[in-house]
Amino acid sequence: MSKESRKFHVPDALANLYDFANTLDLRHFTHRGVQHQQADALQDPAALGEWMRQHGLIERAAPSQKTFEAALRLRAAIRDYLKCEPTERHRKPAVTAPLNAAMEPFALRVATIGKDGFALRPVMSDAQAGLSAIVAELYDAASAGMLGRLKMCAADECQRVFFDRSKPGTRRWCQTTLCGNREKTRTYRERHRHDPTSES
Repeated sequence: MSKESRKFHVPDALANLYDFANTLDLRHFTHRGVQHQQADALQDPAALGEWMRQHGLIERAAPSQKTFEAALRLRAAIRDYLKCEPTERHRKPAVTAPLNAAMEPFALRVATIGKDGFALRPVMSDAQAGLSAIVAELYDAASAGMLGRLKMCAADECQRVFFDRSKPGTRRWCQTTLCGNREKTRTYRERHRHDPTSES
């Protein structure tokens, strides 16, 4: 679990999935006079290995170039999936098919975990195992009915993945006071700009 996932109270069961999706930071808005700089935490296999070590997903083995490329495909497919409205995700083959293909290299098996318990565990024992654990979080979240609360911010200049903790589960922005306010202000200005009855 990272500082970000703790800060926004992301459930432990989703923390690695949340952090992995947000290794790509596409935010490009200005906040309090400071322009946010876009960044990618997974620049190369070494960076992926370091990120995985920090999250307890790998010990010493470094990801291969092939695993690195598969990780980027997985991240892109997860982000595209989370960008869709939760009720529409399973209805879009253009989103689900790439996600299925991206998850294929990260095989999982069912294992017993204590008294009458079962869990998905990675088949591989190398660097792929850590990424398989993220795929397992995706499955577990869907099974527990929590995946619908993991969303992408609707603001084009943000696109940050967030966990919707609102009671009805209808939030559209990662932070209503930031992205939400910017979107509402933009909508208000656009509406009055095209409204001939509004004051000039």
